[in-house]
Amino acid sequence: MNTTPWGFRDILPEEAQVREEIAAGVRACFKARGYLPVETPLLEDPRALAGAGRAVDTPFKLFDDDGRLLTVRSDNTLPIVRLVAARLRDAELPLRLRYEAPLVRSQPRNVGAARQFTQLGFELIGLGGVEGDAEMLELVIDALRALDLPSWRIVAGSVRPFMKLLACAADEALARDVLELVHANNFVDLDARLTEANLAESLQRAISELPRLHGGVAALDRVDVLLAAAGIAEPQTDELRALAERFATYSAQGSLSFDFSIMNSFDYYTGLVFKAYASGMADPVGSGGRYDAALEGAFPGVCQVPAAGFAFSLERLEDALDAGGMAQGASADHAVVRAAEEALRIAVPKGSLKDGTVEALAAAGFDVSELVDPGRRLIVRGRDLRAPDATDFVGDVEFVIVRATDAPAFVAAGGADCGFCGRDSLIEANLNLLELIDMGYGACRFIEAEPAGRKGLAERAYARRGTLRVATKYPRIARAWYERRGITADIVTLHGNIELGPIVGMTDRIVDITATGTTLRENDLVITGEIMECTARFFANPGRARLDARLHALAARLEAARSL
Repeated sequence: MNTTPWGFRDILPEEAQVREEIAAGVRACFKARGYLPVETPLLEDPRALAGAGRAVDTPFKLFDDDGRLLTVRSDNTLPIVRLVAARLRDAELPLRLRYEAPLVRSQPRNVGAARQFTQLGFELIGLGGVEGDAEMLELVIDALRALDLPSWRIVAGSVRPFMKLLACAADEALARDVLELVHANNFVDLDARLTEANLAESLQRAISELPRLHGGVAALDRVDVLLAAAGIAEPQTDELRALAERFATYSAQGSLSFDFSIMNSFDYYTGLVFKAYASGMADPVGSGGRYDAALEGAFPGVCQVPAAGFAFSLERLEDALDAGGMAQGASADHAVVRAAEEALRIAVPKGSLKDGTVEALAAAGFDVSELVDPGRRLIVRGRDLRAPDATDFVGDVEFVIVRATDAPAFVAAGGADCGFCGRDSLIEANLNLLELIDMGYGACRFIEAEPAGRKGLAERAYARRGTLRVATKYPRIARAWYERRGITADIVTLHGNIELGPIVGMTDRIVDITATGTTLRENDLVITGEIMECTARFFANPGRARLDARLHALAARLEAARSL
């Protein structure tokens, strides 16, 4: 068998040479500013990294010969924090370190994603504040210029305002839930969770609105207004304003914008976070930020050592250069590149959600006549009926007609900029998407059911076997529901006629959706559990939303039309 494991690939000489040249260009920039190379092991003891922060999980764990659990590196910053704390405690600060290293990360199966990446990164330890942030930004810009990328943008934010607001809430459970939802870009459930909490209106509004803020310096003004209304008098945007001033004087190329949805899946960031985008790609070519708490107590006589870092993805840089016609090769990410002037592309679901989606788009001011009856066409045009000089003008759009279950994959992979589907499809897909609006139509319920004539048999079978057998088209939703209730369930995934599972004795129960209950009644099934309610949602590719203001204009129009 000569194939590689899924998510891994061979790199042949032609592409390897391109990658080598890219790495050399970035390395030269880091080296010119005095950054010295370090290397950390491919395998790490997870206990040695736990104190510095939460890293992205890795599916690759093993035991060494003395029974100690080891993990394959999924992040480069935390191992360097460990290295510094263990080996460089007496070094003169600031430390300027750089690295070129592969890592592995967990990915959903069957989405075409790579599990091995190579990072080109640096860490600046011991230099904080505006000076440290400016050095980090300038070094990133140096590398982008050295690679001669045709277009690039820095998108910056800060975790500090958000953490201040959560501290004002004084509710640890709420803070934990809110952070999890913001990390997941799920603003719909964020609002639902905030509604449940007993918060002052100004504080609730600030927590809800802050991760949605984007734009130029005006976005920073709005942050200050929200925080002041919530009782936080001290400005929390000074570092970002200073960054904007430094950027204006240092760079005549590229652009800088602010977006407070940038909350990385790492929890060690304490201030500035930012991403670099290039060549019309929705995925960032690099990201980083400030993590001032990670080295607390690591240096003798120093309470807290400021630290910050940034890492480029070699694969994403390769894609960006390829998009600009400057690289020859195919990286692992297969990026979809869309120019800013192209029509906004919207994934529209077929089936039961189509009529509601068409009505919502029409109510938002689009000509959807071609979408009503597209025939066999898979992509049709839509016309914006607003005047071109309107502040929320979106322009002409393209409707990509897909299955509702496929809409998340199209948007996450860049085949569409945004789309509509049910909440269930988003949960099952488990992809990096920005959930913006609960559209309200397509309402249904997720339920557990069993044949009426088999009442009590599932409980007796569970007592005997220690597991419940369940048929469903929604394995992720079903598994999560049973796990929350402490029930061991064997999930049998089916793609149609789920009701047959317990009827023919293959399973004890089903987990499925119901709108009217007719199918359940006609097959003599009774509901044994209520799992969740589900409606259609509007969602977007996070990178596209940070790069293209039309997406926010579309979201605002959909929200306004829904509220009428």
